[in-house]
Amino acid sequence: MEIKLRAYKIEDTPAILDIINYNILHSTALYDYNIRTIEQQKLILEDKLAKGFPVIVAESEGIVIGFGMYSEFRFREAYKFTVEHSVYVNEKYHGNGIGKLLLAELIKLAKNQKLHTMVAVIDAENQSSVEFHEKFGFKTVGIIKESGYKFDRWLDSVFMQLILE
Repeated sequence: MEIKLRAYKIEDTPAILDIINYNILHSTALYDYNIRTIEQQKLILEDKLAKGFPVIVAESEGIVIGFGMYSEFRFREAYKFTVEHSVYVNEKYHGNGIGKLLLAELIKLAKNQKLHTMVAVIDAENQSSVEFHEKFGFKTVGIIKESGYKFDRWLDSVFMQLILE
């Protein structure tokens, strides 16, 4: 399978929305309860681009099979060198190295933007995501117990960090 990474285009939004909504309904990767509309997703992606943050997609044979992005970690000025990222892959394409390609590219882009640190916030039940991030040098820096509630249970958030410089 040949995988190409490129910048997001507005026509990618439906495929991204499908990936997001699948994760909302079937996983704890997103702590949202309600699926998003195409308009909501467009606004989220446009907001990131307007703030100078990248949104990238992975495609194979012209089909968007994953995407990644980062944006501000918190909204205070002193946090401007720290970003929080997200990487999602269509469930039919897990295990093909797509997430690795996306995260490697996001790290490269963040370094090019002279950012200092990248943060991942991961549901503690998602041990494969924790291990995935460790392979890139992310370190667990904290766990917030019972910070989310989804699927009739309390969820813990693992905070992982990569110093970029």
